[in-house]
Amino acid sequence: MLIGCRVANLVKMGLDGLVDVLKAAGEPTRLRLLALLAAGDLTVTDLTEILGQSQPRISRHLKLLAEADLIDRYQEGAWAYFRLKQDGKAVALVRMLLGATSENDPVLLRDGERLATVKRVRAERAQDYFSRNAADWDVMRRLHVSDADVEAAILDLVGDEPIDALLDLGTGTGRILQLLEGHYRRALGVDASRDMLAVARANLDKAGVTKATVRHGDIFNLPIDSHGFELVTIHQVLHFLDQPELAISEAARMLKPNGRLVIIDLAPHSVERLRDEHAHVRLGFSAQTMSDWLKKSGLRVEGTRDLDSGMEGDALTVTIWLARNERSEGAMPENAETLDVLERN
Repeated sequence: MLIGCRVANLVKMGLDGLVDVLKAAGEPTRLRLLALLAAGDLTVTDLTEILGQSQPRISRHLKLLAEADLIDRYQEGAWAYFRLKQDGKAVALVRMLLGATSENDPVLLRDGERLATVKRVRAERAQDYFSRNAADWDVMRRLHVSDADVEAAILDLVGDEPIDALLDLGTGTGRILQLLEGHYRRALGVDASRDMLAVARANLDKAGVTKATVRHGDIFNLPIDSHGFELVTIHQVLHFLDQPELAISEAARMLKPNGRLVIIDLAPHSVERLRDEHAHVRLGFSAQTMSDWLKKSGLRVEGTRDLDSGMEGDALTVTIWLARNERSEGAMPENAETLDVLERN
């Protein structure tokens, strides 16, 4: 009876459409695929590794799910990624079906463990890259586009609006904390690499920056109170992440009402060697993709800036997005503590 009520409340479809969705989802492998793709973007290679089935078989199932309008497919260089669609009646029904599966089902538990392993290997690969290149990360970033041009554009977009508190996610060598020192009263940089944090601390000491601090943390689950920052920055980090939209959502959670988010990253490109040699998970981001992610996080795009590298051959473009938090003061939790973490450092 409860499931029937949920169907009535959440999904109202014609008979043919309902049957099509149930046919597509009502097969063990395809239901397992839907459960995995509900957890994030995966390639056919990832899925074959997790499910232990052949690539042609997995591809055939994915084709059927796409024809039923249940999953999205998008190309990044030589790789194709798949994920469960975000909206639509058919997907709402699928999410209800997935919610009805037992948390103790041995097959789904095993799939979840293998998924965690795939994601852990990805994360370790990126983390190893950061650690091995901590000392010269700034030098490698210059291969993309002139730092001077990027920093000038950042300063121009940020403008003179007062910043009581700045949060820099994936702070790396701490360059953003140095660049914007004259704009904020206090700042915090967060990074998952302890090697990078050691470099950042040394750089801040060398530059005499005393009103910024850095700390270890997960960009998907920040160890700080929300709604405390006028400005959040994410500089050349998202292309290393398996689910960059979740990092954007977490960044949005950190913003005060009317606060701003600045994202600096690569525009779409096809330089495949960056994936193989430099652990790039994503080959850039389109304006539409970024706009959709920002909107879903409650942010409004205020401006963008494209900066060409000026290089021949594998030319890369850096894009800067500026977005503003549209939450009102009344939307903030009453118990939100503003920057308590900064006071403790």
